[in-house]
Amino acid sequence: MGNSALKAHLETAQKTGVFQLTGKGLSEFPEDLQKLTSNLRTIDLSNNKIETLPAFTGRFSVLKSLALNHNKLTALPEELCKLKKLEALHLNSNHLTQLPAAFGQLSALKTLSLSGNKLRTVPPQLCSLRHLDVVDLSRNQIQSVPNTVGELQAIELNLNQNQISQISSEISHCPRLKVLRLEENCLELSMLPQSILSDSQISLLAVEGNLFEIKKLRELDGYDKYMERFTATKKKFA
Repeated sequence: MGNSALKAHLETAQKTGVFQLTGKGLSEFPEDLQKLTSNLRTIDLSNNKIETLPAFTGRFSVLKSLALNHNKLTALPEELCKLKKLEALHLNSNHLTQLPAAFGQLSALKTLSLSGNKLRTVPPQLCSLRHLDVVDLSRNQIQSVPNTVGELQAIELNLNQNQISQISSEISHCPRLKVLRLEENCLELSMLPQSILSDSQISLLAVEGNLFEIKKLRELDGYDKYMERFTATKKKFA
């Protein structure tokens, strides 16, 4: 991509607060975006070949949405955690194995998409994010859901297509969790905490494609309580 084309994109971005440059084969985060750290509210660099993010990524003081789906990121810089206004972070289909230690400082974050990475656990940093609504961790390599998950504030947690065989019963203590997706994992019915059914806020539990028949779920203690929540939620949205 020529300099003149990039210059035109930058000029538009300065006026609109939006920088979108997708599917251009970029191998690095454009250096020239440094000039717009106080302007940009949205950056979308999806479908490129970016391997690392520069430290100045943390200086976008009004940035609300950052999308880098389908790139080649293996790690995120700690500086990213300084984005105090960031509400949406989309990093699907990269090569991330973990999140920065300070990730819990992204205090405005509402939507986090990390589908199709190489995470092996539910990152404990997510439990510090008080405004988190939707977390997508599908298509990773997660094998178990740890006790820390009980602190998670999310309304929806997507763990489809992982390798999960164990779930902490603490998940039933998540104060706002309404939707839990666990399709296509390695769960035996005995490993699904019954408190999810009998004693949680969860009103949509998706568990198709595990190591048990769905009809067996209906025989568990607490299933009728779960169905009450499920039906009440359905009525609300009907």
